[in-house]
Amino acid sequence: MPIELRKERLQIAVIGSGFAGISSAAYLAKQGYEVHVYEKNSEIGGRARQLITDNGYVFDMGPSWYWMPEVFERFFNDFGYKAEDFYELQLLDPGFSVVFGANDLLNIPANFEELCQLFESIEKGSAENLQKFLTEAEYKYKIGMEKLVYKPGLSLFEFADKDVIAGLFKLQVFTSFSSHVKKYFKDPRIIALMEFPVLFLGAMPEDTPALYSLMNYAGLKLGTWYPKGGFGKVIQAMIAVAKKQGVEFHTSEAVNSLEIQGKHIVKLTSEKGTKNYDGVIAAADYHHVEEKLLGYGYRNYSEQYWDNRVLAPSCLIFYLGVKTKVDRLNHHTLFFDEDLKQHSREIYKEAKWPSKPLFYVCCPSITDPTVAPNGHENLFILMPLAPNLKDPEAVREQYFALIMDRLEAYTGTPIRKNLDYEKSYCVSDFIADYNSYKGNAYGLANTLMQTANLKPSLRNKKIHNFFYAGQLTVPGPGVPPSIISGNLAAHQLIKYLNQ
Repeated sequence: MPIELRKERLQIAVIGSGFAGISSAAYLAKQGYEVHVYEKNSEIGGRARQLITDNGYVFDMGPSWYWMPEVFERFFNDFGYKAEDFYELQLLDPGFSVVFGANDLLNIPANFEELCQLFESIEKGSAENLQKFLTEAEYKYKIGMEKLVYKPGLSLFEFADKDVIAGLFKLQVFTSFSSHVKKYFKDPRIIALMEFPVLFLGAMPEDTPALYSLMNYAGLKLGTWYPKGGFGKVIQAMIAVAKKQGVEFHTSEAVNSLEIQGKHIVKLTSEKGTKNYDGVIAAADYHHVEEKLLGYGYRNYSEQYWDNRVLAPSCLIFYLGVKTKVDRLNHHTLFFDEDLKQHSREIYKEAKWPSKPLFYVCCPSITDPTVAPNGHENLFILMPLAPNLKDPEAVREQYFALIMDRLEAYTGTPIRKNLDYEKSYCVSDFIADYNSYKGNAYGLANTLMQTANLKPSLRNKKIHNFFYAGQLTVPGPGVPPSIISGNLAAHQLIKYLNQ
């Protein structure tokens, strides 16, 4: 049902300008509210900012996988636009590649029949099993996207839907992702291929509900896409939509405090002044907002609660400009040439720097010549690791050397001798730039006890006009969930203001 507007023009503040913050601001402004977005950094976009160098490289600093295109499309459609009004999408083929050894490479084709043939060539009978696996995953995806992911997670009655109840067993919330995959496949390369989305964005496959096989459907059936110009184009498009609705952005303006009277926030103080507000959405780091901006009596959760959460990984990232072309890489290349289980344990169980890490290389200049100078290559290298680790320069350099040894051996290209740009980014940078709790990169792991209503609530339980959005609340980590989170928080605040 459409929400009726109050006659007066109320003032809303949004803290943080990542995908969730821009999304919530746009939906609020569309309903007639005056919306101000506060961003501590000089650029809008949060983790999806771009790093543009003086010598012609354009690096996406964070997200690089464009999955679930219908979520982006729905956002733009809600404001009378299409994604193509702002940027061009290209279907990647192969969608991504997985390196298991010097001469052991799987290119994952965009065409599903070719994918089935690839599976069958690795393990007899796996093509039929893949079809069965993805049929189940498609059901989960459709129920998840149509019935679950747009729920605010505030009451169990939200799930009193006949399709959800009828399909509860088929959603496999209580089945382990790892055991689910192994029911269909035996070859370790196929198992690693199917498990990688939850490793890089969630938790140990053994601790992740089989519900999240919906990610396999998104990646293998719906395809891996690339927005020409990089993810920064998506942020720019969302900013344009928000500004069309009247949203005002305040960059380089961190929020310092919130004034509460009774059970309502009434004022926000930033580095540049104090302003009255009728409602606030915190799309910045949830823990930071609770610890630094709210008095103890107004927090949803204790420090012990946060310390007991299972976080998705942090990561060590290298942004590299290479003044020569690099052979044997595709747009997305996963290096699984070491033990997946060992790296997983060192992230999630032992919380230490990995001994033999897996890593991921994005080379967008293969697809898009605008992100690097002519004849050069743009490399984004990411190694998942446990949050809350110390990351001194010496350790970063140690892992850079380890990764480069393997990458140069595989590609046959002397990358280090051809660098004309190099920058690292790790745990302490996530903390400094985003106030990220323990330096996490992705939010909370998608474990059973951190799914749906068991995630931190998007509603502050003690302040009526204060809501949260982003990767630490519902629906969870990743770009599409963050966009949805902004939508959910905005509509809950609108609902409250129109009571």
